[in-house]
Amino acid sequence: MKPESLKAARAAYEIEAECLHNMINYFDDEAFSKAVALLKESPRIGASGCGHSGIICQHFAHLMCCIEQPAKFVSPAEAVHGGMGFLQEGDVMLFASRGGKTGELLPILDICKRKGVRVITVTENLESPLALGADVVLKQYVNRETDKYNSQGTTSSTALAMIFHALQTALIEETDYKNEQFALIHPGGAVGERLNK
Repeated sequence: MKPESLKAARAAYEIEAECLHNMINYFDDEAFSKAVALLKESPRIGASGCGHSGIICQHFAHLMCCIEQPAKFVSPAEAVHGGMGFLQEGDVMLFASRGGKTGELLPILDICKRKGVRVITVTENLESPLALGADVVLKQYVNRETDKYNSQGTTSSTALAMIFHALQTALIEETDYKNEQFALIHPGGAVGERLNK
């Protein structure tokens, strides 16, 4: 391997660690509390994003299901072809879009408004259409991506996942979710074996 490649790989750890270290400076207690309250009270949760954001939204939906908050990733392509039938008035849709202008998500935002679905947006751009149309906005902070061109969705994916991890962590406390409940729905793998001893 070229020396430059090893140097870049080691630097990736430093770049992402710096991002996570600085993210707490953008943590808004009020907005975060509102987001947790919406998620806690919602009968169903949708999550949508494109590209890397969409992939991390799939992770978010699974995190919610793991604490028995029914959730589903709603594909931007399928959402406007009937997929938004999953969400009803009083439910929550979470959008993830670093720039807050993702064209595929804007029609879904309109559907949410017309159906009475509440919206949480995670974005860097607090003045973006997805932020301005949301009930709650969570600020995403990214220092830079790890590649030399600053263009691959690396650090930004880690930052988004961190926000989702914090939401799940808070919801476990707010709902008083018990490990015994998780054991019932997670009998598989090493975790299931440990929980169900």
